[in-house]
Amino acid sequence: MTNVLNPTAIQAGPEAAAWKEVVRKYQKPSTWRALWQIVDTLVPIGGLWYLMYLSLAVSWWLVVPLAVLMGALLVRVFIIFHDCGHGSFFKSTAANDTVGFLAGILTFTPYYHWRWEHAIHHGAAGDLDRRGTGDVWTLTVQEYLESSRWRKFAYRLARNPFVLFVLAPLYLFVIQQRFPSTKSNLRERHSVYAMNAALLGMVVGLSCIFGLWAYLLIQLIALMVAGGAGVWLFYVQHQFEGVYWERGGDWSFVAAALRGSSFYKLPRVLQWFSGNIGFHHIHHLSPRIPNYNLEKCHRADPLFQAVKPITFFSSFKSLAFRLWDEKGGKLVGFRHLKNLRRH
Repeated sequence: MTNVLNPTAIQAGPEAAAWKEVVRKYQKPSTWRALWQIVDTLVPIGGLWYLMYLSLAVSWWLVVPLAVLMGALLVRVFIIFHDCGHGSFFKSTAANDTVGFLAGILTFTPYYHWRWEHAIHHGAAGDLDRRGTGDVWTLTVQEYLESSRWRKFAYRLARNPFVLFVLAPLYLFVIQQRFPSTKSNLRERHSVYAMNAALLGMVVGLSCIFGLWAYLLIQLIALMVAGGAGVWLFYVQHQFEGVYWERGGDWSFVAAALRGSSFYKLPRVLQWFSGNIGFHHIHHLSPRIPNYNLEKCHRADPLFQAVKPITFFSSFKSLAFRLWDEKGGKLVGFRHLKNLRRH
């Protein structure tokens, strides 16, 4: 999947002013659309908790699918949380921070700490010299070949689909995000501690209602679904055929957005659950655009529509990608190493 755009050319040319003007139109948050998105997400989640409470007296065969559905809705909650972190969901900073913190409780994610790490990701996506924060661990072919046996084993383990989409999300949301980064400042560290306290209150409260083990199982199922789906979305957004990676000196912000971030064209129902984040090329071009405006912005300019989409079924090709081949300028699988040995 190659991209026909020449983002380096448009970055400084007259086309740059044109796309920036288009983007600017869609950066304006809508209070009523934001509030409706909160309602149509949180009301169903509240209803599911109530139905699961009633279903516990009947059968776990009723509870489990409801927990799975709640996990899918938590993906949508995370997109609201994500937009608040970018300051794009509401016009008001206070509203974004308040809703972002509350959404963080449901998604087990400390608001300010995540916002800080995610900002690093946006500033470094597609830059080979600035990998390592807020992204999927990716080695170049040469880096892998020069790694120790232990590092190669750890890397292969980390890139295993079961680890990447089942175990890693649980570790990330349940354990890793309970501890602040050593590089974080005071506000980010305090946001972790505040979130831990809020989560403790939620766990205790819901355990009193559902019973400890019933609550933990329901929450585990929901987090597995939400975490796995969320990591998969993030993976496909930056690990796909034709993706853009460059060293710092040759790195381009526009190229990283339009070629390094995918247009993941999902069926309408999945687009709704994922909060339109499939229009990731638009999001990286302008994180100030709220999710409910991403599709409109994408349709507003031929430049954006020239980005070839990844469909739901074609996205599974990304599972084969493991390493970045700098010489070939593409993602490759571990089989590529065997070809190198033959030559």
